[in-house]
Amino acid sequence: MPHPSEATPLDRARRKAYLRLLPLLFLAYVIAFVDRANVAIAKLTMTKDIPGFDNAVIGFGAGIFFLGYFLLEIPGSLIVEKWSARLWICRIMVTWGIMASLTAFVGTPIAISEWIVGAINGAFGRNLGVPEFQFYAVRFLLGLAEAGFFPGVLVYLTHWFPAKDRARALALFLIATPVAQIVSPKLSFSLLKIGTDEVVNGVTIHHPEVLGLEGWQWVYLVWGLPAVILGLVILVWLPDRPKNAPWLSAEERDALEKQLEADRAHAGRRGHLSLLQGLRHPKVLLLALTYFLAVTGSYGVMFFLPSILDRWYQLKYDSLAWLVILPPITAVLGQLLVGWSSDRTKERRLHTVVPILAAAGALALAPLTQGHLWMTLGCFMVAMGGLKAYQPAFWTMPNLFLTSTAAAGSLGLINSIGNLGGQLGPYLIGKIETLTGSFAGGLYCLAASVAASAVVVFFLGVGNKPEGGTEKAGQ
Repeated sequence: MPHPSEATPLDRARRKAYLRLLPLLFLAYVIAFVDRANVAIAKLTMTKDIPGFDNAVIGFGAGIFFLGYFLLEIPGSLIVEKWSARLWICRIMVTWGIMASLTAFVGTPIAISEWIVGAINGAFGRNLGVPEFQFYAVRFLLGLAEAGFFPGVLVYLTHWFPAKDRARALALFLIATPVAQIVSPKLSFSLLKIGTDEVVNGVTIHHPEVLGLEGWQWVYLVWGLPAVILGLVILVWLPDRPKNAPWLSAEERDALEKQLEADRAHAGRRGHLSLLQGLRHPKVLLLALTYFLAVTGSYGVMFFLPSILDRWYQLKYDSLAWLVILPPITAVLGQLLVGWSSDRTKERRLHTVVPILAAAGALALAPLTQGHLWMTLGCFMVAMGGLKAYQPAFWTMPNLFLTSTAAAGSLGLINSIGNLGGQLGPYLIGKIETLTGSFAGGLYCLAASVAASAVVVFFLGVGNKPEGGTEKAGQ
């Protein structure tokens, strides 16, 4: 952007939007991602404290989050489009913070009676214990609570950022997920020591419980409660649209609104589709399939990377905490680079396909590196980088051929269907490990899923490099 003294009203408005909106949304997504993913760290001692918890139980419970998430994704994105992002995101954050905190009490008598579990076992032919049922229930409710946040923010960004800025704005928002994976392990692993024994220089040290709670319980509490506080901050500080922003001058507000309207008019020339037409558009459905296959790999790796490194190399928690932040660092760099390059060239398809293919190859090679720590980490750094880097370009694609309500609904549909892969990935790798005693088979399955997603988007024909400076949706 030009220097502030030389900037047009539109440039000033764009700069203010970057500085005023993205840091708050970024922080909210960091907390959201930690709250859904901290089970990957908590499980290291949670499985020891709760009888019957194994990798299959944890994998299924970690993934059942996405079944609840699936149910409210489309309504949530439509609410942001038609009603209020500020009120809806506040509601989401307060309720998910409460649900995330309640995970700390899995395995206790709180609010669950034996006859409820017995009735569910009888109805579904399962043999769940009370702790398993509590874990599955609170993860499902956490998914319901958070549903609508991610597509809602994607819709919200279209209310503020012109098309030429969108991939970069998305990249700055999306790096919250790898940043969450960088900042959370050190604190979470420190909390995890509470109530455990540790051998230091040959001497066993006991870390006492705090308020009668174990370390894994504090992991859920310490990360869950800030979501409630941040939700209230968003209620006060997040304006719904430029016309509601007191920090924009009238001239800046008019310039930004005019540019956004021009973008909508340009997209509308391709034809206006209803919500239902948008939801059943073949390209929308194929983008949902692409995202499903990629997310299957991404969440499978994310939830089990600490366990894989722990199994293969018997690392202490302090060492593990440092190593698991290396792959997310690659992801941050990848997302920023792809977001910048995709906006500069206005090419979306190859900026999606190439990172995904790199991730698939790295996942396929990872089992072959067992016994060589730094080669293993290299594979997971490339895999995590690729599985995050494609997203800024990918999420601009629906707006290339859809507008307004149809675009909002399609974002919700793609994200809700795609995130069912978050249920499949952890369950798949956890189940295969339980059956075979090895993570290798699960990693090969994840690699195949990720590779298939690249094939789908490559032949989709959306987001090709434009001719004459105008982005094309493809035919």
